[in-house]
Amino acid sequence: MAHAQSKPNWFAIWISIGAVIAIIVASVLVVWMNNTVSSGGTAPAATNVNQETGAISFGDGDTELDVYLDFMCPYCNAFEQQYGDVIDDAIEDGTITYNVHPVTILDRLSQGTDFSSRSANAMYCVADAKPESSLQFMRVMFENQPAENSPGLSDEQIIAIADGVGAGDITECVTDRTFGTFVTSKGKLPDGATGTPTVVVDGELVTLTGDPQVDILDRIG
Repeated sequence: MAHAQSKPNWFAIWISIGAVIAIIVASVLVVWMNNTVSSGGTAPAATNVNQETGAISFGDGDTELDVYLDFMCPYCNAFEQQYGDVIDDAIEDGTITYNVHPVTILDRLSQGTDFSSRSANAMYCVADAKPESSLQFMRVMFENQPAENSPGLSDEQIIAIADGVGAGDITECVTDRTFGTFVTSKGKLPDGATGTPTVVVDGELVTLTGDPQVDILDRIG
């Protein structure tokens, strides 16, 4: 007598298929996450943002002036007050390309609110929304700079500053930290730098003397 042919166990088969699909999905997700982190995360699409260096650029002169700053750093604020007009003139007369690098080394001084990272993200949000407003945004942020070891400006205050310089409503970008991973990957000082502000002219670190003529103009003339 012929043996009865056994029926396939469809429950076990579908469980196995589901497990294989889950493994494939998990693998794809891991690869995507690793690629996102290694590539620096979502980058601003702004025409004045260098996606490799993180610099937000102004002007198109032959001399490259790079400044690394932290929005919580009082010395960066002082640099802006003392050197800002000279830099503006050099941008306008076509002498320099001014590359601003928002860094995040002072997050530890904002009582856990990560003010340096939040404000750097916001500057990229402004550049992404309206590139021509980003330099003014930086300057108004310094005009409203909070003290070290304070919580810093709230997201709502930062959003209001952005709107006030003509960038429009960047609420979602700020509250979602849209460029947070990009900020983390790019917001670092260059080799040889010890703090902010760090100033580099055509690749050469500048030891600031407090004299814009010596530190900037003599080097770009």
